[in-house]
Amino acid sequence: IRDAGTSGQELGVQWAEWVSAILFNGLARYDRALASAQRAADETPQLQFSPWASTELVEAAVRSSRPKVASGALERVVSATAPCNTDWSLGIQARCRALVTEGESAERLYREAIERLSRTRLRPELARAHLLYGEWLRRENRRVDAREQLRTAHEMLGTIGMEAFAERARNELLATGAKVRKRTVETRDDLTAQERQIAGLARDGLTNPEIGARLFLSPRTVEWHLHNVFTKLDIGTRRELADALPGSDSHLVPA
Repeated sequence: IRDAGTSGQELGVQWAEWVSAILFNGLARYDRALASAQRAADETPQLQFSPWASTELVEAAVRSSRPKVASGALERVVSATAPCNTDWSLGIQARCRALVTEGESAERLYREAIERLSRTRLRPELARAHLLYGEWLRRENRRVDAREQLRTAHEMLGTIGMEAFAERARNELLATGAKVRKRTVETRDDLTAQERQIAGLARDGLTNPEIGARLFLSPRTVEWHLHNVFTKLDIGTRRELADALPGSDSHLVPA
């Protein structure tokens, strides 16, 4: 990815880093999310993904105990969203502000984010607002309130297909003492065409870079898809793909 940036493909590099930051925040691997989000937001701030990457950077920095980084990222989010004055932009801003705020002010901001985003079509951002609010409530020892938000987040994220975030919500629910079933998928038919193709290539022994080169995807995008495959098939390693995906789904399909 870094080589691509030096050859004039900054936009593609930034997109890949932004997607990686989302993935790692979903997986609660905040150190890696921080690194990816910083690269996406800091190195080429004039490009279109920078404001979105900054929202990921706020979350990753807060979870990594990097308050100065979070504060700087929040300034960028505010600068990008304030002029829009729409529910989606102000909802995103409120969600980010809540992450760096404490006490009653934080709760007001989480509620504002949910209220504003619920009036938009941005279901993923709304679901993540419920998740963050639920996580905050749990850390405030308000378990009953936390469960309500986390169950909403878990259901929404699972329906949308954001499996990493859905699992994060599930783990938070378990931490409150709630019982929640692990989301599983009965058959491989629930994989998308691209997921089946990537899973077939991984089963056949190709590495992420090799799969990416064949399908014109970045290795980290391949990693994203494979995580979804593993979650849907309820497996943990590539070796298990042989049993989960008998036959061949690795042929190239027309675009």
